[in-house]
Amino acid sequence: MVLLLSSCTSRQEFTMSKDVLQDKIKGGWAGQIIGVVYGVPVEFVYCGVTAPDTMRFEWNSKPMTGVGDDDLMFDMLFTQIYDRLGLDAPVDSFAVAFAKDGGGCHSNHCSHNNLRRGIMPPETGHWRNNPHADDIDYRIDADFSGIMSPGMPNAVAEISDKIGHILSFGDGWYGGLYVGAMYSLAYVSNDIPFVVTEALKTVPEQSRFYQTVQSAIEGWKTYPDDWKKAWAICQERWGAADLCPAAYDIPFNIDASLNTAYVVIGLLYGNGDFIKTIDIATRCGQDTDCNASAAGGILGVMFGYSSLPEEMLASLHPAEAVPVSDRLPVSFNDVYRMSFDLALQMIERNGGKTGKKEVTIKCQQPATVRFEQSFEGVKPVARLPVHQNISDFKEFEV
Repeated sequence: MVLLLSSCTSRQEFTMSKDVLQDKIKGGWAGQIIGVVYGVPVEFVYCGVTAPDTMRFEWNSKPMTGVGDDDLMFDMLFTQIYDRLGLDAPVDSFAVAFAKDGGGCHSNHCSHNNLRRGIMPPETGHWRNNPHADDIDYRIDADFSGIMSPGMPNAVAEISDKIGHILSFGDGWYGGLYVGAMYSLAYVSNDIPFVVTEALKTVPEQSRFYQTVQSAIEGWKTYPDDWKKAWAICQERWGAADLCPAAYDIPFNIDASLNTAYVVIGLLYGNGDFIKTIDIATRCGQDTDCNASAAGGILGVMFGYSSLPEEMLASLHPAEAVPVSDRLPVSFNDVYRMSFDLALQMIERNGGKTGKKEVTIKCQQPATVRFEQSFEGVKPVARLPVHQNISDFKEFEV
């Protein structure tokens, strides 16, 4: 067991073997994949309520198939582009690839349409062009940024500023930034409350995203033995705050802020137990597969691939060498390798060192990014189908 830091500043360095680094990188991806599979059976089944205690989520021990969905696809696509073009790959390269191979729902769908109409980032994700700008999309696409940036949350911020604004703005952008920062810090600390709170320093305190996640943290501090009370605090304060066109005036919530609060609840109350963590994140409801995926991925980085439940890894192994789809002929094994190579490059670029058998990371103290707010002066007046063409959106009144 490697002794991990309880804090991380720009003046501190952290050394680990390359074998441990590789194990953590594989753990981050595998934890995501397992979380998706665990949470997907009840995705949006429980909206505005928690899953009942009588509900038991049984792990399917059969070999995994069909896990190349949008909860992982674009995460892997962006990793592939960095691997192919290098750390200085221009934002247009990611945008063009997303226009060709992207899609999905909500913000991803609107951004994809914007790109095909000739709108380029950062305007593709701006709320005036994308009514889903605060949705969860970039948050579920951003895990790669933290996996390739061990101990470097400010490097995550640079990546997220570029790629996140292809898809999102404001709270939607902060969702990906924050989750990426948690992944990054999980390399150098196994103190879950530290990782959760330290990563939040990247987000402006006046943002709704910060306040929503902070509600989950406050709930945990007040009720450390009852995750449902922390959930109830978040639901009471923020359950009706979603401005997604598909969520107006109904319990459905695809907002990056509330769903990320559920990730935090899973991490804090799971207390390092992988199955308990993804189970709580799933029981919080709403976008269950994405929330269990982020929580599982962060723990996968923190404790490594070798720490994941054997039964779950046994299901994953047959899928690791298989391309995820015709659109993205990349396997999980490919992504493990790509992310390892990128992490080595990021360590060197940010003042660290890579030796023959170990790496030394120059840790970064999280810096707060700029404040931006979607939908200022706007109020919802109607709800339209998710896949409504972007040119026909009329549900906002300015």
